[in-house]
Amino acid sequence: MTSLPMTSAMVAALGLAGIAFQASAAELPPTIAWTAYDVGGHGYNQAIGIGSALKQHAGVTLRVLPGKNDVSRLAPLRDDKVQFASTGIGSIQAFEGAEVFGRREWGPQPVRVVAMANGTVCAAVMAAGDAGITSVEDLRGKRVAWIKGGSANNHVVSTILAFGGLTWDDVVKVELGGYAGAHDAVINGQVDVAQGATTTGGAAKLAASPRGIFWPPQPHDDEAGWERLLAVSPFMGKHKCAEGAGITTPFDSVTYPYPVLLAYAESDDDLAYAMAKALQDYLPYYKDSVTGLDGWALDRQILDWVIPIHDGVIRYLKEEGRWTPALQEHQDGLLERGRLLAETWQAFVAEAPSDEAEFQSGWMAARADALDGANLLPIWRTWE
Repeated sequence: MTSLPMTSAMVAALGLAGIAFQASAAELPPTIAWTAYDVGGHGYNQAIGIGSALKQHAGVTLRVLPGKNDVSRLAPLRDDKVQFASTGIGSIQAFEGAEVFGRREWGPQPVRVVAMANGTVCAAVMAAGDAGITSVEDLRGKRVAWIKGGSANNHVVSTILAFGGLTWDDVVKVELGGYAGAHDAVINGQVDVAQGATTTGGAAKLAASPRGIFWPPQPHDDEAGWERLLAVSPFMGKHKCAEGAGITTPFDSVTYPYPVLLAYAESDDDLAYAMAKALQDYLPYYKDSVTGLDGWALDRQILDWVIPIHDGVIRYLKEEGRWTPALQEHQDGLLERGRLLAETWQAFVAEAPSDEAEFQSGWMAARADALDGANLLPIWRTWE
């Protein structure tokens, strides 16, 4: 075969691509580590897809440490065992010091967003196809998985239950040890419903099992249902869910950014900058490898979300012309919220009760009072 001659434009393009490759690769260390959800989970699969591209095209090894719940994903980041944590709603709860992060050993965490995948995940609950469930209202009286330490997963269920005018008191709560274990419990007949991404491995297994799978929808024209839902989760939005196990016709659902890649505020600015930049530089190499990876694109980032953005990432956004005075004002408001939460925590801990249950309920009340006093929405008021 005779090769075609290269034009000067092609040579120039290849040269520029090589420069970009070398610069981005040089900024990242040879090995980086993330935490992510359990093996086979949506977040884990995305991390593997990104890692494959980084290894092949930048010579960077991404080590993924799986965790069963929000605490087990954030603890290694807090303890400097990994540089980043791939999280979900737990990212908000950590910043807010809510739910499991309202325990004595945690409190509000100074976490910062490095990047996120947006608009690709359905915040859904998977129901066994043989459970007689056709709507959210049908979840009443059904066995629903409650993941120990998985307050983010449990909050998604709370959100969807609220859409149907239900709470956990209206279902049979079955406590289970992990995300993947909850999916297995549906397959094995221990529960009827569990929270899960439509593209997760557990959903595929349930769809292929004798029980089958059904995804209860949240119709977008149900104004009352959405009013109830957003009262519980103001950081969520409407989404048409089209991809995943057992989905033949797109259905009305809920979405929120997932995964959300976190670092701590005090972590190295250059590393956060390099990670954010690399995720964009190598997007063409990983975006089609796993469902949802296109959501990491720069134009899909929500820059005025509910957690502050890392300073190193802001530097990158400024270089790309994406940072504005309005965004800085929003960032400043979030930083002030973080300071209020930290001060409230310190004051509460100084005179906190020794009983753990009293500590948790007392903190959630003190937290809500402080935010209410500053005319800020608490989101969480009680221990869920």
